Amino acid sequence: MKRFLPLLVCCLFLTPRPAHSFCGFYVAAGNAKLYNHASQVVLARDGDRTVITMASDFKGEPRDFALVIPVPTVIVKEQVHVGDIRLVQHIDAYSAPRLVEYFDPPPCMAQISRAMDAARPAAGAMKMMAREEMSTNAVHIEARFTVGEYDILVLSASQSGVLLAWLRDNGYRVPPAAAPVVGAYLKQGMKFFVAKVNLKEQQRLGFVSLRPIQVAYETPKFMLPIRLGMANADGPQDLLIYTLTRTGRVECTNYRTVKLPTDVDVPEFVQARFADFYRDLFDRQCGKEGLGVVFTEYGWDMGWCDPCASQPLSPAEQQALGAFWLDDAGNGRTPQGQSYCTRLHVRYDAAHFPEDLVFQQTPDRTNWQARYVMHHPWRGSLDCPGGDAYRAELRERRQREAQNLADLTGWSAADIKRQMAVAADWSLPSESATWYQRLWRSVDSTGVR
Repeated sequence: MKRFLPLLVCCLFLTPRPAHSFCGFYVAAGNAKLYNHASQVVLARDGDRTVITMASDFKGEPRDFALVIPVPTVIVKEQVHVGDIRLVQHIDAYSAPRLVEYFDPPPCMAQISRAMDAARPAAGAMKMMAREEMSTNAVHIEARFTVGEYDILVLSASQSGVLLAWLRDNGYRVPPAAAPVVGAYLKQGMKFFVAKVNLKEQQRLGFVSLRPIQVAYETPKFMLPIRLGMANADGPQDLLIYTLTRTGRVECTNYRTVKLPTDVDVPEFVQARFADFYRDLFDRQCGKEGLGVVFTEYGWDMGWCDPCASQPLSPAEQQALGAFWLDDAGNGRTPQGQSYCTRLHVRYDAAHFPEDLVFQQTPDRTNWQARYVMHHPWRGSLDCPGGDAYRAELRERRQREAQNLADLTGWSAADIKRQMAVAADWSLPSESATWYQRLWRSVDSTGVR
């Protein structure tokens, strides 16, 4: 039996009165298959004003695809824009966890630093054209407009069963679990925003994948609803939230915000397996901390980076994401100047995240990153008084790196030792090859438990 796979994207809307933000679910026409890995949301927040950019990640060939989101009032076309996926990709690359590398200096230099770690630089581098005749008089089309490749309707209904029946009558598969959540929002007088991809228009415009949807709104509540997005989920979902603020770091107030382990030394072979390494590290942290935790992966002044996984976003790029407090030179109207970027990673399900995410800006502009360190040993001559001391220090360091890797990822000691030994087969000057091979045999016998 073909089944509908979940894809979460959250949406917030501008209203003339204080409004909450709400999350939606995706519905697909017919038997379209949708595949999602991680939803991405960019939130630019200044005072009560928020600009949200939502990027969807799905694969397949859906004939029709619609996003359904509860909204507090009828919205207008001017509040909705089509964003640029390249901006989301850029802020993702800029804030991504990173592996940095350092090279040991020649141990035989007259002035060698015994504290090698002291030489390390500071840690810093998304045509709903509905039938003209509604399937029931209790569902009304309040607004209809097109933005880019998206045909948009705003619907009102008297009860959840009526709205869900309308969606099904129009060919959409709606997750059964959506009914009680939809009913709860309708009791608050909410409308429903439906953004459907017009595939012909998308093709005419020349876009292969869906572009993000961007919405501006004002509300004193800084929040991101996720409950409705779990209505059709068959397991935990990953959500990456990137925030740009005038003040400082963003944290969640109704769930614990936890920083990931950082500045940990790992073996050289992790460079070739960094994606596997980080996925397993994150899985292990979720297991240790439990679901119901929001993880911080990055927090940094957008004016610079150290080390740079990708260059900071330009002032124009930040403005396109909603950082309107910046001028064209990247200066803000406050002494802080540049935007502060926070990257949060949430793995959630209905059992562990029964409430929507509520955030707050803090004055903390401390630069912090999920950063892992790889040291390349000196592979030249060790024929000097400092050579023996360097060999001993390197042996201890490699044992420590192996243990760090096992603790971070849960990888087996045998696998770590084997891969470290393979890495040790790199070409070495003949004069240092023998002692280097002995080093790895030492790690294999006395290293990771």
